[in-house]
Amino acid sequence: MDKRNESSSTDFILLGLFPGIKHINLLVSVILLIYTVALTTNSILILLIWVDSHLHTPMYFLLSQLALMDLTLISSTVPKMASDFFSVKRNISQVACGTQIFFFLTVGIAECIIITLMAFDRYVAICNPLRYTLIMSQKVCLQMATVSWAGGALISLMHTAYAMHFPICGSREISHFLCEVMAILKLACEDISAYEKAVVMTSIVVLLIPLSFILSSYALIFLSVLRMNSLESRNKALATCSSHLTVVSLYFGPAMLVYMRPSSYHSPKLDQVLFMLGAILTPMMNPLIYSLRNKEVVGVLRNMLGRLTSH
Repeated sequence: MDKRNESSSTDFILLGLFPGIKHINLLVSVILLIYTVALTTNSILILLIWVDSHLHTPMYFLLSQLALMDLTLISSTVPKMASDFFSVKRNISQVACGTQIFFFLTVGIAECIIITLMAFDRYVAICNPLRYTLIMSQKVCLQMATVSWAGGALISLMHTAYAMHFPICGSREISHFLCEVMAILKLACEDISAYEKAVVMTSIVVLLIPLSFILSSYALIFLSVLRMNSLESRNKALATCSSHLTVVSLYFGPAMLVYMRPSSYHSPKLDQVLFMLGAILTPMMNPLIYSLRNKEVVGVLRNMLGRLTSH
C-alpha cells in the first residue's frame, strides 16, 4: 500500500529533495555529512567560547549565540528530511508542519538580528574603542541575545499562525523538503495577495533595514581602518570584518531571493537550492569561516587539544 494513503486527511505530503532527480542517494549522503560537520564544529565553537576566559568577550558571546542558532536551524530541517528519505513516509501532520515553520522562521529571523548586532559590536570596537567596554557591557550583550531570540519568536509566531489558518483545497503535496511558508501558501484556496504583501513588508524590516545598517557600519569601519597607523591592527580588523561580511552574504543573499521575489518568479527547484544554501550549507560554513580565519580561536583550540593529549 502507498504510505501516502496511510496519512490523515489533514496531513501534508513533503515531496522531498528534487523529486525525480538521479543520484538522490549521493545528495542525501552529502547533506548528512554537512549536518555532521555543522553539529561538530558549532558545538566545538560554543564549547571553546564557554570554557576559555580569553574568549569571554562581547564579540565571542554573540558568535556563540550565532553558533547555537545555526545548530537549531539545521536541526529543524535535516533530521526530518533524512527520516522521510529513509522511511519513504513523507507525510507530516498540520501541527508538526506549523511547528517546523515556527522554529525555522524564529531562528532565521533571530540570526538576521544577531548578525546586525555583531556589526554594531565591530563598529564600536574599531571606531570607538575607548568606550567599548562601557557600551558593550555584559548586561547589554545579554539584552542583545534576548532581543534576537524573542524578536525572532514573536515575528515567527505571527506569520506561522496566519499562514496555517488558510484553508487548503485539493492536493496537500508540498514541493519541498520542509514545511515552508511560501510553499504552504501555494496550496491555499483563498486570495493570499494581502499576506504576500505582509511577507514583503516583513522582509524589508528583517532583511533590507538590517542589511543597510550593516553596510553603513562597515563603510564607517573601513574608513576608520584606513586611518590606523599600525599595520598589524589594520590587518586584524580587516580579517575580522571580512569574515563577518562573508557570513552576511551567506545569510542575507538566499533569504532575500526567497522572500523578496514576486510569487510568479518562484520555482520549487530554485527555492530548494536557496534553502539548501541558507539553511544547510551556511550553518556548516560559519564556524569554519570564523575559526580558521581567527588566530584566537585556533590558539584556544590548540591549547585545549594540547592539554587533552598531555593527560
